[in-house]
Amino acid sequence: MVMARRIEKQFQDTLRDLAMTIKRSTLRKFALSTFLFTLPLNAALAQDAAVADRLKAALAAQGVNISWTGVTGDNTSMVLQGVAIKPAAEKEALTIGDVTLEGVTAANGGFDIATVSTSAFEHAKDGVTLNLSPFVIHDMTVPADGATGPLGSLMMYKSAELASMTVKVADKTAFSMDGLAIQITPPADGKAMEFTGNTEKFTADLSLVDDPKSKEVIDALGYQNISGNLAMAGTWQPSDGKMELSKYDISVENAGTLGMTFDLGGYTIDFIKSMQEMQKKMAAQPEGADNSAQGMAMLGLLQQLSFNSASIRFDDDSLTGKVLEYVGKQQGMSAKDIANQAKAIVPFGMAQLNNPELTAQVTAAVSKYLDDPKSLEISAEPPASVPFALIMAGAMSNPLDLPKTLGVSVKANED
Repeated sequence: MVMARRIEKQFQDTLRDLAMTIKRSTLRKFALSTFLFTLPLNAALAQDAAVADRLKAALAAQGVNISWTGVTGDNTSMVLQGVAIKPAAEKEALTIGDVTLEGVTAANGGFDIATVSTSAFEHAKDGVTLNLSPFVIHDMTVPADGATGPLGSLMMYKSAELASMTVKVADKTAFSMDGLAIQITPPADGKAMEFTGNTEKFTADLSLVDDPKSKEVIDALGYQNISGNLAMAGTWQPSDGKMELSKYDISVENAGTLGMTFDLGGYTIDFIKSMQEMQKKMAAQPEGADNSAQGMAMLGLLQQLSFNSASIRFDDDSLTGKVLEYVGKQQGMSAKDIANQAKAIVPFGMAQLNNPELTAQVTAAVSKYLDDPKSLEISAEPPASVPFALIMAGAMSNPLDLPKTLGVSVKANED
């Protein structure tokens, strides 16, 4: 069992190292592109400096600073040239090139924009190069100043797509993604906003991982090159802040699918604005400054949230058997012997929680899963919403009681 945990940790570390390499070098910048929906607003009013200034101020209040070197076209179709964007949490702006706006019309004091599209984008730093196809947004709504709809002054769009993304390390493709599509149904008539997102395919070259131990595990399991897809879905009710992620599945071919869900309360527009203000203050601090006060304030803000439920599930597609075989070879045992060893150890590991009911449940679920690996799911669903403040207090005072507080359960091979 110890060896199994080591292998699992090495595999997790491998994926984490690859993700961190990409994140540190480039993908952090790619995240900025999510703010592109703010750009058309100012361009549509480029002929009216006073309105543009007001809108820039509104965007700055939302934590996004934008600029451009020029504007061509008319008030219905235009191109913003040399666009640079900078969320408050970032130290420097990122130049993303030209952004095209088509089908701009006035609507209820605001604007509707049929299509917003960026140019193809490339960014290279520290030997890592990110390439993006044009990011295209459809049916964007820019509300008037002081709007009082379900989303207040927040902007909304109905769909967006990114045809391709590649991340290269020293001319080798470390990660690629094709066919990212996002669909959003805005809230109306008291109904929650609905959203979905999916990719056609992603690939990752894990042979580029440097750590020798991780590389050994990758080679033994046969995961030098992996491919899969991502799918997500959820709802958000702005009026009461109920946020539900009903699906977040990462599927890897010939390995399995890792799925996550959560249901929170209190994620209101006011909460979002407070978070943005907090991020602006933290970003304004000089590097190396003491952010402890802001950190405490952030914890206080998080106490406005409540926990309804969450789950994490793994549906096996041969990964479990490969891991058992690998661990068995390391210890000179069969995969079946390793599985039996793990089943025997689980009750002792769970005993420290002093929760006989959960211990029996976990023991039965693990045994069932190892005998016939199909799915293993851990869920938390308390009988009533639990404030984050209570969760944090419990984690500090009596962490062993948290499984009871959150209603934790474990099951195997169930739909």
